[in-house]
Amino acid sequence: MANAADPQDTRSSTLSAEEQIIEPNSRVATHHIPNILPHERVFPVQLGSELFKLSGASISSDAPSYFSQYFRCQIKRAEETGQDIGSAIRTLYIDRDPVTFRDISLHLQGYHVQPRDATHFVRLFADAQFYHLPKLVSQLYEESIFTTIGGVQFRIPRDLFSDPGNSPNFFTLGFAAFFSSPGGDLFPGLDREGLLRPPSIVPPSVEGRSPDVFSELLHLLRGYPVEIRSEEHRARLLRDCRYFNLKGLEQRLIPHAISFNLARGRDEIVLRLRDILKSGISVVGEPTPADPFAGWVNYARPYVDERAYELVLEIGGESTRLLLMGGGGVAGVVDAKAEFFGEMRARVTKLLEVIATKLNLPPTTQLGGLLMASGRNTAVSPSPGNTSLSEDLVKVVLDSETSVMLDGNPWTPASEEDDLSWMTGNADTALLPRKRRRVDDQGEEVEEWIVRTGQWRLRIQGSKNGKAAVECCLVAVKLDAYSSERARNTQRSFLGG
Repeated sequence: MANAADPQDTRSSTLSAEEQIIEPNSRVATHHIPNILPHERVFPVQLGSELFKLSGASISSDAPSYFSQYFRCQIKRAEETGQDIGSAIRTLYIDRDPVTFRDISLHLQGYHVQPRDATHFVRLFADAQFYHLPKLVSQLYEESIFTTIGGVQFRIPRDLFSDPGNSPNFFTLGFAAFFSSPGGDLFPGLDREGLLRPPSIVPPSVEGRSPDVFSELLHLLRGYPVEIRSEEHRARLLRDCRYFNLKGLEQRLIPHAISFNLARGRDEIVLRLRDILKSGISVVGEPTPADPFAGWVNYARPYVDERAYELVLEIGGESTRLLLMGGGGVAGVVDAKAEFFGEMRARVTKLLEVIATKLNLPPTTQLGGLLMASGRNTAVSPSPGNTSLSEDLVKVVLDSETSVMLDGNPWTPASEEDDLSWMTGNADTALLPRKRRRVDDQGEEVEEWIVRTGQWRLRIQGSKNGKAAVECCLVAVKLDAYSSERARNTQRSFLGG
């Protein structure tokens, strides 16, 4: 460092060819250091029991700082009083860890200092903030995030969070933000003049979460394929994805199936209702002369899918009641109404509200019937007196392409009769449960099913008799249902296996 201040004209005649090539680069590098302190002078800094001697060039390389201000004040006071600068410079005493300061002195001398673990990172960052070293603070801001999950230390490269949806997350918004503000102050309100030490801080840690699960999440964030060993395994991964707010990774992990339906000539995505997000929903119109409003609801997983697929919605939990109407329909097609219960009722209502918004309809539009507040207690069993096949139920269609297992047997709609007869192959009809039928408040005969799990396409179509010009109809794709309590009990399993 001291050689950088030597007069160059007295040495140029004796430099070798190699030295003449290297020297200009040295001058350029030296000239980039601000002239805050005399570069050739040595300034003493006492850390605990260890004395460090730093050149003015080293201190000026990351300034203004606690060191540069301290020694600059001494030089200025000596100049004002006419005192010799060499005798005026006093040792700066700081009661801090000399081991950590060795790395800081290497940084000031131009070396790259990389944190070794969470404790080392915290000490470096705390001292860099305390000493007001802007370049070191900025460098540490770009370093990996160090944290402890369930007693295990992790070093997380920041670029793992670069994928859409994975940032901001628990680390960037939570405790890591405390260590990662290059323009902020880790110890606001503290006067460093005469301050022996800053407050102590501990490395960031998260207790109560599994380090094994978190290790798997990091593996997936690095781009490795998702390998789900069981639904319990998936649930553990999803739970921690949501805890750490890794939304992009969560969308990769949710149960789904993407395939090309050759019969329909379309790509499809099957998703559970609970996993549907508002931002992924879209409506693709397919107008016809008979129905200018015709279209289908599509879906693209946010942050993951580059394009939308035709949505096949799965609703389980034995939360759907189907009321199938009698005659009057097209051959091979059964018109029905669906009523939802519990959590699924709220979710279906919200979904229809979102679809209405996507269609630019007023928010009060009763797109599927569930937007009307009927005021009825949904826990009451439906009967002609308290449930009608009206606009407070969602319209449903079962056609010849619908796959139905009713009471454990295949079911197909009647093709030539108006009656809702059903065929079950070689099943013994004497053992089949009697169909549960009733008459609605319009005198029309209906049949009631309870759907364990159903998959549905969502068709947008013009409404002939509805309260809005457009309605959303659920087209049944695959259903597992039962028509009586006896059929449900038949398929029960004992707890002992």
